[in-house]
Amino acid sequence: MTSRVGAKGQVVIPQPIRSQLGIEPGDEVEMWVDGDHVSLRPVAMRTPLRARFAGQPLLDELAGARAEERERDARR
Repeated sequence: MTSRVGAKGQVVIPQPIRSQLGIEPGDEVEMWVDGDHVSLRPVAMRTPLRARFAGQPLLDELAGARAEERERDARR
């Protein structure tokens, strides 16, 4: 699929791509240069930071250390 760049630098995202990505009028999209092309995705598809590292050993260690601190503080 191809689109033509308009006078204001705007490009229409073809309907099949909008449908596949669930992009509707008024939705926010994120764009970035990836080598020699531009990539685009709906902002809603971004991986949230919360729970991104769940199950990682460092987080388990941190959670354990915080629990120990709470126990120490409770005994004081």
